Amino acid sequence: MKKTLTLMAVALLMCATTMAKELKILVVKTSPAVQNVEGQTKVRDYLRLTAGVKKVEANFSAQQVLVTYDADKTDAKKIVAALKKNGYEASVVSDGAPSEVQKQVPVDGTSGASKQKK
Repeated sequence: MKKTLTLMAVALLMCATTMAKELKILVVKTSPAVQNVEGQTKVRDYLRLTAGVKKVEANFSAQQVLVTYDADKTDAKKIVAALKKNGYEASVVSDGAPSEVQKQVPVDGTSGASKQKK
């Protein structure tokens, strides 16, 4: 009985691990710059149509847009293409795992995002 429960637990853990999503954060500088909540909402609505996009935030003072996405469903090129299709030129500042991007990108209080702890 214990062996069966142990095997079931191991199998469940393996399934959960293989189903885990690889989330990444893409940081882009846009032109025209996203400078207010209205612009952020507009960009978020555009990107919502891109499969795999989970979250969109703007850092107004750095004039950057941070896009959290599922790397299994989309990539930086598709996100930049979606921005371009909707009138925004975008240059990639950073693209990678959340822990790596947070080290590189300052987050300010004007974006609605929490401040980064130092």
